[in-house]
Amino acid sequence: MGQVQGKVALITGAAAGIGAACAEALAAEGARVVLTDLDDARGEALAAKLRDTGHQALYLHQDVVDEARWAEVIAAIEAEYGRLDVLVSNAGIAIMKPLLDMTLSEWRRQNAVNIDGVFLSVKYAIPAMRRAGGGSIIMMSSIAGIRGSAGLAGYSASKGAVRLFSKSVALECAGARDGIRCNSVHPGVIETDIWQKMPQGSPGGRNAPIDPRQLAANIVPLGEAGTAADIAAGVVFLASDASRHMTGSELVIDGGSTAGRAGTMPR
Repeated sequence: MGQVQGKVALITGAAAGIGAACAEALAAEGARVVLTDLDDARGEALAAKLRDTGHQALYLHQDVVDEARWAEVIAAIEAEYGRLDVLVSNAGIAIMKPLLDMTLSEWRRQNAVNIDGVFLSVKYAIPAMRRAGGGSIIMMSSIAGIRGSAGLAGYSASKGAVRLFSKSVALECAGARDGIRCNSVHPGVIETDIWQKMPQGSPGGRNAPIDPRQLAANIVPLGEAGTAADIAAGVVFLASDASRHMTGSELVIDGGSTAGRAGTMPR
């Protein structure tokens, strides 16, 4: 307990799924957490739940592609808590469909959230972290940002961009000797609501739910989907001083998916 005691952590896309699990895990380890999202009802409810259990938590409405709102969010955090130590740039969307069926507007919308939103998060968080004397930036990428996947070309492109952006940010901060580290996290098949929200199929998309448990049973070497809490545990590690010598690194939490295919050795 207390791995991030006293730190102030901002988590985008924190109303549900991996973002919510990160907020809960960081709060449980002593952080004062700021949750942002577009889903005000779920975001407010989670912040209230955390406060009811003795944690310091604040919810703010935020569209991560709105630059003006970023300045407001950072100002609100410093006004409330006086500093920013941890950024979990988690907000993102996924569109699954063949490349030739994807419209330019869908491509641009996915990149706006997954790339532009991450860029803005760092642009506005770094000055606040420098005022606090350092910090940890954690960018939520994906195993789709490490390898290609049919039907996920647009998503892979956006998450691959996050992966290399993270490394470049890490090097810029290291060169500035500002005490800020930056790492990326790469979940595999994780059981969250995103599978029910992911547009698929024909142009315009349709909500065709995928069962992540069945998908994982078929393609993940460990044979099961991960949980949001599995990813949150990695985020807590990267946010804490236990990872003080890690920057520009990739934390892959995927049940072995990027290692290859599981099987028995030939005799």
